Amino acid sequence: MTAAVIAGFAAGLAGTIPAVADESPDPAAEQYRPYLHFSPERNWMNDPNGMVYDDGTWHLFFQHNPSGTRWGNMSWGHATSTDLVHWEQQPLTIPQTFDENGTAIEDIFSGSVVIDEQNTSGFGTAENPPMVAVYTSAYTPAHPTLAGRQAQSLAYSLDHGQTWTKYEGNPVYDRASANFRDPKVFRYTNPETGESYWVMAAVEALQYKVVLSRSDDLKTWTHLSDFGPANAAGGIWECPDLFPLAVDGDPANTKWVMVVNLNPGSVAGGSGGQYFVGEFDGTTFTSESTVADGAVPAGDLFAGFDDGTWGDWAVGNEPGNWANGPWGTAPAPGTLPGQNTVSGFIGVGLVNGFNDFDWPVGALESPTFTIDKPFVNLLVGGGNHPHVDGTQLGNEPPAGRLLFDGFEFPDGTTLADTGWAATGDFAIDPSRSPSTQGGDYYIGQKRINTFESGPYGDTNLGDLTSPAFTIQPGENHLSFLLGGGKRFDGTLEARLLVDSEVVRTAYGPEGGALNWQSWDVAEFAGSDAQLQIHDEATGGWGHLTVDHLVLGAEPALPRSEETSVSLVVDGEVVRTATGRNSENLDWVSWNVAEFAGHEASVRIVDNNRFGWGHVLVDQVMFSDVAAEPRIEAYDWLDWGRDYYATVSFGNAPDGRRVTLGWMNNWDYANDIPTGSWRSANTLPRDVRLLSTPEGPRLAQQVVPEFAELEQTDLAYTDASRPIADGAETLPVSGDVVRIDAVLRPGDAEAVGLSVLGDDEASTRIGYDAASGRLFVDRRDSGNTGFHPAFASLDDAPVALSDDGTIALSLYVDRSSVEVFTADGRTTITDQVFPNAGADAIGLWADGDGATLESLTVTPLHGAMYKEAGVDDATGAPAAAEVSALTGPRSGPDADGDYVVKVKVAKGQPTTVVRLVEDGSVIGRVYRSAESERVVEFSITDAAPGEHRYSVELENSAGTTDGGSLIVRVAG
Repeated sequence: MTAAVIAGFAAGLAGTIPAVADESPDPAAEQYRPYLHFSPERNWMNDPNGMVYDDGTWHLFFQHNPSGTRWGNMSWGHATSTDLVHWEQQPLTIPQTFDENGTAIEDIFSGSVVIDEQNTSGFGTAENPPMVAVYTSAYTPAHPTLAGRQAQSLAYSLDHGQTWTKYEGNPVYDRASANFRDPKVFRYTNPETGESYWVMAAVEALQYKVVLSRSDDLKTWTHLSDFGPANAAGGIWECPDLFPLAVDGDPANTKWVMVVNLNPGSVAGGSGGQYFVGEFDGTTFTSESTVADGAVPAGDLFAGFDDGTWGDWAVGNEPGNWANGPWGTAPAPGTLPGQNTVSGFIGVGLVNGFNDFDWPVGALESPTFTIDKPFVNLLVGGGNHPHVDGTQLGNEPPAGRLLFDGFEFPDGTTLADTGWAATGDFAIDPSRSPSTQGGDYYIGQKRINTFESGPYGDTNLGDLTSPAFTIQPGENHLSFLLGGGKRFDGTLEARLLVDSEVVRTAYGPEGGALNWQSWDVAEFAGSDAQLQIHDEATGGWGHLTVDHLVLGAEPALPRSEETSVSLVVDGEVVRTATGRNSENLDWVSWNVAEFAGHEASVRIVDNNRFGWGHVLVDQVMFSDVAAEPRIEAYDWLDWGRDYYATVSFGNAPDGRRVTLGWMNNWDYANDIPTGSWRSANTLPRDVRLLSTPEGPRLAQQVVPEFAELEQTDLAYTDASRPIADGAETLPVSGDVVRIDAVLRPGDAEAVGLSVLGDDEASTRIGYDAASGRLFVDRRDSGNTGFHPAFASLDDAPVALSDDGTIALSLYVDRSSVEVFTADGRTTITDQVFPNAGADAIGLWADGDGATLESLTVTPLHGAMYKEAGVDDATGAPAAAEVSALTGPRSGPDADGDYVVKVKVAKGQPTTVVRLVEDGSVIGRVYRSAESERVVEFSITDAAPGEHRYSVELENSAGTTDGGSLIVRVAG
């Protein structure tokens, strides 16, 4: 669980998140619902917790908000599986804690579960050892004695994880810290002495440390050692793991792997996971893969900011700021007051826009210079707010006709007095509108704010509808300032009404800052229109703030929110960079060869007042070679944007090490456009260590159990042919598929595949031959506008094989892609939100000379919510005949060993047959058109008594109740 989330969302979300309506949609019918990946049936999920294998069952616990679809009310959800593929959600496991007044005093943050086989905790017995959860108690400000602390606590189960009891002696490990969390506990046995004890790996998140501790009984803990800071330390460290792996499968050569997730500051931006390989002696982990910062790249230093002055740079601090922010009167010596530790800069000075924290805005520009080398290299850190062309640094309205006097009515004049109609809570007290409270970047003193327009704050409900106004010819755009909450379901939006019909809508940014939005209204010239502010939303940010509506020929320019450093040539920004929401500076390189001989300058802009609203810059250099980013030398679990909080299952059988991650990113996690739920997990992966020239490194593959979902009889293959310059759509489609391809770039600049496509958009997976990088490009993948950080091209360095090819394996699942290459050494995992119905698959090349060596597209059965996969059904299956072979012709079965037989009907295909007992699926069979009509389920060791079975039949058109059966077992 990330502290950044708590800081960013607690005020707007915690304790006020609206419950999802009781009448939820069918999960299988929701547009972006994954069918292969686990996602909760309803509500919010983040970090996987407590993953453990116990007596034939894989247990997945997870951070869960049982009351809403955004982060808050942290508790542990629970799901179980017998095969790592099909998951059954269980009841809420460990809920947040409330006092006698119903006030939340403890949130249940991330942690782990162990099987205490020796009953060291005393919670169980030798015959019935307990399952013990070790989790972080995040004590809320309402807690009477531990407010604001994070400490480790215990809960235990004596019925294999179905019910849980919190230990009355909690917390068991308190370091009086506000950021000590995410315990991963395992049993360690000294190979030389045989001594055995529990080891906990937890984090001091803001110190970039993994804290190792030991215990004999899980209740009393002793500090062993700390690991870190090391490698990526730009955000905060979270969710550690520590485990041994045999190198190349040789048990005589074992190394230990330390996993450290961090947010933000990952290689793709935002949340991600890094790892270290080394040795653990029971006390200390020693990394053998930590990377030194390395030498400064060769080149001519233009600006090092080390002489204590700004020299000839033009300094634009915000007028009147008491700290001369954002830049100060001289370069910063390093970390500024109130700032987390700044690292990665060189020398004794740097540009640091954190004077007076994130609030002040301004620009800093270098003297001009002549570009005479092909590269500009520089160190950059700070906020991830890129420069966007077509924006303004100010907040100027467009030219045009101001409607409603910008709400600057004389004091005492209300919206109702000027002809606005109010309904619901907004009609209770008309004097509340317009408001003089709330929001940032409004113009004047008054605006509409639905938080203030009724007596109930974010729970106000109703409409505010303007009097009619006529859109004149030439008034092609209606522009306005809008802030407040973001809802995708139409419950919170600004609306343009023409003839009482909603013709345009807009929603807020989920924040208080108002920014310009514009509607193209040229088609309504001569029509009467109305503005309506519709608010049926409750919970955090359940309001809108609106100001300064202008009808004019041109749209308003949105206000830039950048924290950027840019190269300016002939007055135009031609290259730009921003930080990674990280206080660590890293190398950025601009290829500027095309501008040789031109006059240029470096412009640094901080136009953001809010979270990560500052920029860090150092060591501007001109060079003949590009600087290599330090961050790419570190070892990453995944190079995509959506692979976080990754840890491994404990107690896995057969020496397996299976990992699972949260398929989301804190940059935009609360805004992804899903329906009754938010977030999914990645597919579970087997990990192993392989020898490389750099030393042992992780390789990953989707667990082999997923092969049972492959519809191999329907697979499409293609091979050994050129790929023409341009794009082609293949004669196969699907949104739940596995794709295996071998591509040869040859003389082409780039080559690849496209998935989840239609005539307007697709997700492109490709290889750029010039840079030697594999990428996933989701910038034009469908719905990308819900958050400015979402649209991205995520890439990783990958060398072609000796024969000049690259082999790819892709798992595509409706709203995600997971890409594996280089024998699993490199992976990229990204969410995507394609247009409805987009399932086209294609090939493309930039340039001639690329070759398709092989291609297999295999449709997959679903694992959750919809399992049928691909068939030619036009209707649901007909009911089946259900019977049992129990031995005796009459009377109960004697030994509990028997066969349940299901004979499916002719006609519509039956693709999946499931056998259900007590509400749980106990067996399933996937069928193809060539399968026998009779499906058999072998039952062994059934308990004495009555067993009630039901059968579910599914195909792509629907699900049918296939029949039921009662079997009695003697006893």
